[in-house]
Amino acid sequence: MEDLKYMVAVVGAGPAGLYAARKLAEGGARVVLFNRDLKPGGLAEYGIYWDKFKMRQGLRNQFRQILANPLIDYYGNVTVCCGGNIVLEDLLESGFQALLVTTGAQGTKWLRMPGENLPGVYHAKNIVFHYNLLPPFSGKKYLLGKRVAVVGAGNVMMDIAHYLIRDCKVDEVVAVVRRGPAEVKFTRKEMEGVAANLDKAALEAEFARLAPIMQAAGQNPLAAKAAFTDALPKALEPVSQTRFHFEFLATPVRIMGDWMSGVTGLKVEENTLMAVDGNVKARGTGNTHQVEIDTVIFAIGDTVDKDFCVPIYNDAYMTVKEPRFPVDNLSYEAFNPDSNQPLEHVFLAGWARQASTGLVGYARRDGENAAEAVLAYLQTQPPMRDLDNVVDKFEQRLEETHQRLVDKTHLAKLEEVEKAEAQKRGVEEFKFPTNDEMFTAMGF
Repeated sequence: MEDLKYMVAVVGAGPAGLYAARKLAEGGARVVLFNRDLKPGGLAEYGIYWDKFKMRQGLRNQFRQILANPLIDYYGNVTVCCGGNIVLEDLLESGFQALLVTTGAQGTKWLRMPGENLPGVYHAKNIVFHYNLLPPFSGKKYLLGKRVAVVGAGNVMMDIAHYLIRDCKVDEVVAVVRRGPAEVKFTRKEMEGVAANLDKAALEAEFARLAPIMQAAGQNPLAAKAAFTDALPKALEPVSQTRFHFEFLATPVRIMGDWMSGVTGLKVEENTLMAVDGNVKARGTGNTHQVEIDTVIFAIGDTVDKDFCVPIYNDAYMTVKEPRFPVDNLSYEAFNPDSNQPLEHVFLAGWARQASTGLVGYARRDGENAAEAVLAYLQTQPPMRDLDNVVDKFEQRLEETHQRLVDKTHLAKLEEVEKAEAQKRGVEEFKFPTNDEMFTAMGF
């Protein structure tokens, strides 16, 4: 291709990385896409609830079309930084003119309270990866009790509640929410999946308690209540006797228990609501009480991987405040807070740029915007000579340092085998739960 001038590495093959790779290739770049996992897709493959087959298949179709582009190379089972064989400097020395980091939010966010290391305390992301069969989480044991507290009020909390209620069939699920019901982030559709298990009497009592507090802060309790009651007419038929209820205006401060018996309770501080500069905020009252549970799952968002080789400040990778190549008034250029200088040639997108923000649609838009910034940067660089030879030499090095390098041919073989296995078992979808099984299916 005569107008092929540039060589770009994209680290991370979730939605942000895949859509960015397509845009970069359309802009005349040869793209090499690196993925720590074997399969591409990231949270689109391993974060969407396991029974949303049509949604996941639709995204897979799009990703398959992207990877079919001959200007995009894919390499799975490759760890860049984080103890892997490749660091960012290696990529630059190998000839890549720009690096786009789209690794997502691989770190877990905790509240740093006493008791977080007790048996029976988990992060929601690990549970999601477990039921979506992402190795190695697929093979780990998560000892879920009968009375589970899920801390959070977003779509991930609702996915975990769905799993506990409809798959695990625990006795009780309580959503512990720091703020009030007007601030919940889940949708009515998500509530419909678990609404049949709502403890309606407890919901009425909770809103009766909250009503004066919400009204004093300028909120409408009846409007907030609709987020729960509007889901009842289309609620899925219940498959368990699980009691599902909410405890609002409650900030966890300590997990009770010990190493022998595990979790025995969750101590929370009671909050109130205050209107501050037109915004409603939760404020602690100093009063506490204990929620009697035996498992705690935190669904409070994620953070970037602290072991990745990009400097971190306040749990996040940083971007340049005054970018040279802004897109939609946003900066995608990485910044090093240690040297107080831009991280040359390095760009960020998706949850690597801003963790736990939006879903697949956000990741796509942010990846494409970042690709636009990268392409603008590349216009300031001299075109690469003998690009194909540079790519070939780098791929040869990869093969020498990685015993089981997964490329697009391997992905096609794996997809074929898993599809045949699903048909054989008479199920909508089949996924191998371990890397070794996937390697065997690929022909390694």
